[in-house]
Amino acid sequence: MVKPKQRLVPSAADDVGLRARGIYLLPNLFTSAALFAGFYAIVQAMNLHFEQSAIAIFIAMVMDGLDGRVARMTNTTSAFGAEYDSLSDMVSFGVAPALIMYVWALKPMGKLGWIAAFIYCACAALRLARFNTKLDDEHQDKRYFQGLPSPASAALLAGFVWVAYEYNVDDREIFFGAIQMKWMAWGLTVFAAGSMVSDLKFYSGKDINLKESVPFVAILAIVLMFVLVSYSPPEVLFTVVLVYALSGYYLWAKARMHKKVVR
Repeated sequence: MVKPKQRLVPSAADDVGLRARGIYLLPNLFTSAALFAGFYAIVQAMNLHFEQSAIAIFIAMVMDGLDGRVARMTNTTSAFGAEYDSLSDMVSFGVAPALIMYVWALKPMGKLGWIAAFIYCACAALRLARFNTKLDDEHQDKRYFQGLPSPASAALLAGFVWVAYEYNVDDREIFFGAIQMKWMAWGLTVFAAGSMVSDLKFYSGKDINLKESVPFVAILAIVLMFVLVSYSPPEVLFTVVLVYALSGYYLWAKARMHKKVVR
C-alpha cells in the first residue's frame, strides 16, 4: 500500500533558521553606506584631501552604529548582515585610517611609517576576528567591549588629522612643543592599535534601551552635545573619542586600585 505523501509544514524553529540566513535590505543599506564612506575616505586620502577623508570616517562610524540597532529594532538580524558588517568595518576602520595616517604623516618616516600603519591594520583585523568569535559567548559582559572598538580607534586617528587640518598644520615636520607632529601621529597610531587588541574594557552602550523614557537632563545633554559639535566639530569629536579611548585605561587603573584596597 502506497502511503500518501505528507505535507511538510515549516516549524517555528525552521522559520527562525530561514530568517537567520536571509538578506534584509534596510540594515544592509546602512552597512553599504558605511563601506562607501570608508572607500571614499581612501580615495580622498590618495588625492591629499585629508579633511574629506576624516569626515568620511566619522560618517562611516555613524552608519556602522545605526545598522546594528536598526536590525535589532526591526527584527532583521542575520548571519549575512553580521559578516557583511565585519567586512565593511575592516575597510572603513582598518584599512582606511591606516592609509590616511600613512599618507598624511607616516610616509616620510620610511619603514617606521608603513610598519606602524600595518600594525594598526593588522590589529583592526584581529580585533574584529576576536569580536566575531565571542558574539555567542553567554559569559561575555555585553555592557563592555573587550578592547577599543575599531570605529572609535579609526575616529581617533581621523579626528587627529582633522584637528591638524583645522589649525593649518600642513607641515608634518612642525614641532608641537618638543615633539614633531609625525612622531605624535606615529605614537597615536601605535596606541590605537594596541588598545584594540588589549583586554581593557570599554563601555558599549548596548544596555541603553531607546524605547524607554529618559530623564529631561538626558535630552538636555544631547542638545548641548549637538550645539558643541556644530560649533567646532574637529576639536569636540576628537576630544570625545580621546576621552573614550582613555576610559578603558581609567577603568583598568580603578580596578587595580580597588584590588589593592581590598587586600
